[in-house]
Amino acid sequence: MDQRLATETILIVEDEPKTASLVALYLEREGFKTVHAADGQRALGLARQYTPCFVILDLMLPQLDGWEVCRELRRFSDVPILILSAREDEFDRVMGLSLGADDYVVKPFSPRELVARVKAIRRRVRLQLTRAPTVYTHGELVLEPEKRKVTRGGKAINLTPSEYVLLQVLMAVPGRVFSRQELLDHLYPGGDSVVDRVVDVHIGKLRQKIEPDPAYPSYIVTVRGIGYQFADSEG
Repeated sequence: MDQRLATETILIVEDEPKTASLVALYLEREGFKTVHAADGQRALGLARQYTPCFVILDLMLPQLDGWEVCRELRRFSDVPILILSAREDEFDRVMGLSLGADDYVVKPFSPRELVARVKAIRRRVRLQLTRAPTVYTHGELVLEPEKRKVTRGGKAINLTPSEYVLLQVLMAVPGRVFSRQELLDHLYPGGDSVVDRVVDVHIGKLRQKIEPDPAYPSYIVTVRGIGYQFADSEG
């Protein structure tokens, strides 16, 4: 058991009691605390009450479905979200990621793999917080790793963990072209299998938040057939 996890709470949003109990059992074995919500409204209330370090979210929920829970969570929190759902279509995966989820696992699932994914995403977040402080600036856009803060024109921008990773990777080496696979390796250092469009989905959402005109991006530039780069000049 990792003692550093003992005070970290994970919110499990799942209306099937056996599944929720199984997930909680494996997480608690690793030292996490867990809280459980069986419907979407309760999930949002517990998220505000406990400020969890992670959310595992089913999509088919009573009262308020997982899509709406994910959307509402992103209005006030950048907590990592892993969607756990029986819906396996690529459309559903892409939709979940476009709403701000960081990972998507299809039922039936391996509890051990689920815990491994949770820990990998948490490890990625901790690494972001412990890296040597450097401020990246491009025009009005500023990224401060020490504070894990992004602003444009002095106004704070709320990014998901995945969006933050991509922006930091790109801003750290302006002008360098990153392939989609390289960016995927930063998002999923454990080599997890993900759908091909994950990077494009996250970049699209990131542009909506940071670009003055997302239709004509000036910060994150598409390099056709390869991937993306951060603009190397402010002209």
